Amino acid sequence: MDKKIIVAIDGHSSCGKSTMAKALAREVGYIYIDTGAMYRGVTLAALRAGLIDAEHIDEVGLEALLPQLRLSFRLNADGLPELYLGDERVEQEIRTMRVSNFVSPISAIPAVREALTKEQQRMGASKGVVMDGRDIGTNVFPEAELKIFVTADPKVRAQRRLLELREKGDNMTTLEEVLANVESRDYADSHRAVSPLRQAEDAVVLDNTHLTHQQQSQKLSELFAQAVERLG
Repeated sequence: MDKKIIVAIDGHSSCGKSTMAKALAREVGYIYIDTGAMYRGVTLAALRAGLIDAEHIDEVGLEALLPQLRLSFRLNADGLPELYLGDERVEQEIRTMRVSNFVSPISAIPAVREALTKEQQRMGASKGVVMDGRDIGTNVFPEAELKIFVTADPKVRAQRRLLELREKGDNMTTLEEVLANVESRDYADSHRAVSPLRQAEDAVVLDNTHLTHQQQSQKLSELFAQAVERLG
């Protein structure tokens, strides 16, 4: 495939953006970049450094920590990218509720967004990438050839997220806790001052509340083919 594009997939938390982005990237031979994992990695590092408590985030300390962090993706045995903090694989730890509860306020800090946006732009400079997050089509790559905005009913998203937690061995977190986290993240993501979650004007809306994985994959494949065809 000679003509490569940037695919920007934005949307609410627990909509399955990462799952669909990984599948599309594998199908078309593109690189997949999980920007949400990068923000989770920063959040985990801040927690470990004692920069976060229930009432306060030490933004000065976090800004000093940022240049020391080495975030990277490495392929696992199945060919899927996993996040590393330095040389430590942290893919499972960044998906815990402990990290989920603080990732939105960490993501709202201007210094964090600036640092990670620059890194994401560097990663996608050569195109041929599928990138998912909150502000890919509006801020990181506003010139992306294909922009998709994903949404789904909050209760359905909470149920999906709880299932993921159960599969990873978390049998303590309740559906009510997950739903509260989903709703609070929706509000925080869409109301932050820097790069809030919003639908790009030229984005295609994909509500997957009632879609099967097969239906979703078919729709994504069609949208991708159309975007490549438009290049002429």
